[in-house]
Amino acid sequence: MMDFPVERFAAGLGTRVIGRRVVFFPVLISTMIAAREEAERGAPEGTVIIAGEQTAAKGRLQRTWFSPRGALAFSVILRPKTEELPYLIMLSALSVVHSIEQVTHLKPQIKWPNDVLIDGKKVCGILIENSFRGSAVDYAIIGIGVNVNIRMANLPEVPALATSLSDEIGREVSLPELLRQQLRHMDSLYLSLGSGQPVYEEWRRRLVTLGQRVRVRAGGTVEEGIAESVAPDGSLLLRRPDGTMSKIMAGDVTLRE
Repeated sequence: MMDFPVERFAAGLGTRVIGRRVVFFPVLISTMIAAREEAERGAPEGTVIIAGEQTAAKGRLQRTWFSPRGALAFSVILRPKTEELPYLIMLSALSVVHSIEQVTHLKPQIKWPNDVLIDGKKVCGILIENSFRGSAVDYAIIGIGVNVNIRMANLPEVPALATSLSDEIGREVSLPELLRQQLRHMDSLYLSLGSGQPVYEEWRRRLVTLGQRVRVRAGGTVEEGIAESVAPDGSLLLRRPDGTMSKIMAGDVTLRE
């Protein structure tokens, strides 16, 4: 994506909100940092920041996210209502799943809250940041990184439980086409939020986590049990071994054998 055709891409996108403005950088420290700066300057809702390569990207829990050439890395600026915030995690993961299915015919799954997996290996990470003015949402930023045309064997620093789309299907994938489909699906889901119920229901159905024995690290605590369900606010409902229920708003899940 070093010569990304921004004007042609934006003109053919066909979305109503997401992609109103598209900005491409061959190299960025992080699309999240660039999007945050744009949002603070009053960038319109739907602005998309794309990087051909990121040099210091971070994922959830401040983990390093490797984003070399061949990865798809972008952030989207939204200005949602407060009650819509829980659904951003859901629609982000669903937009990635839908686009991967459409472009590659693979069958991705979601690990709570928003990691996208293929056959148990992580192919996409999602990060969401919210900013408030008083009690009102000023802006939200959705950052998405997908391992697309990357030979994972050439990145020994990347955990073994990661994969790329090209590794999975044995050929390269069109980065602009994958991005186009992701933004179209995200736009459709965002516009249809309303009560959020349809987004929540599909996200819940797609979760590979549910019904599994899991270990959850949340803050400084670790809990184990059965991932029994998820609430409409996105929290995980964990059934402890003693039968009591724990509601976990955010954390890192490991599937147990």
